[in-house]
Amino acid sequence: MKHSLSTKVTNFVRNLYYPIVAIVASLLLGSLVIIATSTTSPIDAYRSLFVGAFGGLRQFDETLLKAIPFIFTALSFAMAKRCGIINLGAEGQFAIGALMGTIVGVSFPNLPLYLHLPLTLIAGFLGGALFGLIPAVLKVQFGASELITTIMLNYIAKELISYFVNGPIMDSASSSYPQSAPIPETARLGRLIPGMRVHWGLVLALLAVLFYYVYLWKTKGGYELRVVGLNPHAGSYAGMNIKRSIIRSMIFAGGFAGLGGCIEIIAVQGRLMMTSFAVSYGFTGIAVALLGSNNPVGIVVAGLLFGGLQNGALKMQAMTTASSSVVLVVQALVILFVAGRLMFRLRTGRYLKQRTLAIPPVAMDERGEQR
Repeated sequence: MKHSLSTKVTNFVRNLYYPIVAIVASLLLGSLVIIATSTTSPIDAYRSLFVGAFGGLRQFDETLLKAIPFIFTALSFAMAKRCGIINLGAEGQFAIGALMGTIVGVSFPNLPLYLHLPLTLIAGFLGGALFGLIPAVLKVQFGASELITTIMLNYIAKELISYFVNGPIMDSASSSYPQSAPIPETARLGRLIPGMRVHWGLVLALLAVLFYYVYLWKTKGGYELRVVGLNPHAGSYAGMNIKRSIIRSMIFAGGFAGLGGCIEIIAVQGRLMMTSFAVSYGFTGIAVALLGSNNPVGIVVAGLLFGGLQNGALKMQAMTTASSSVVLVVQALVILFVAGRLMFRLRTGRYLKQRTLAIPPVAMDERGEQR
């Protein structure tokens, strides 16, 4: 009992240590960029950044708003990664979810709210799930690398949106601009708190995080998925269906991203446009998942952090001479440092050993957690 508790504490501290080091190191190197490109001191720049992100109720409201899509795309990457799949297609899955949600939203304007809104959300989830299923099938049937197929599908998703907003769902009232008709109120997500911009998508995001936790750590299917991710040879030896686990993980991964894209359109933007995806939701979600160690609580906290970076960047640029692009540098450095941790594991041989042995070399507790 004491050994189990000690192991859990050690794992918690270790999982917390690396993200904090990555953030601190990224901010320190970001300070060098600020010094080199502006006349503002890094302390003043970061102070403005923090105030713009968390300096008051209005600022925190905007940070929550920006964190919601990052949580969904982080869940998309994390769900696939738990099964050993690198999903770089959350960007495209997010976009297709937005497209499918928009199609259902504008095509049935006479439906009542209690039918129209759920159908719109389901369409967004299924659209992303379908786009996640495609690379999964290509991998299990033909051995195609998901790194390549998911990136290629991102471009296909972009072209599909271009086709639809310039054609089938284009707003007839603004024929000179490629955008969909406005989403009717019966398919819109309302505000969570009167007077604030944060919407009910925050509740859906937290429910998605809860589902991610319950499914992976409390169900047989989730346990199989994690075992396959840790050691597919051991999973196969134990009678687990590797192909089915990969397909299932990518369906959920795509569905999470698609639902996030749908919510972004029906709760924030109100219509689908070519400029709806100016922010790189999918790739930022990868950084959120990596920083959060693919952990449910870590993803929420990292999502808030990156939402704050996005929100505070404009305040920093307005109040100082530092460019908002510094935030992109910090985000890139976070990814670099977290990836560096994985590279270190590769150099020590621990990761290679776990992937090649038929029996997992790590002890597992009763919940399937690595000790």
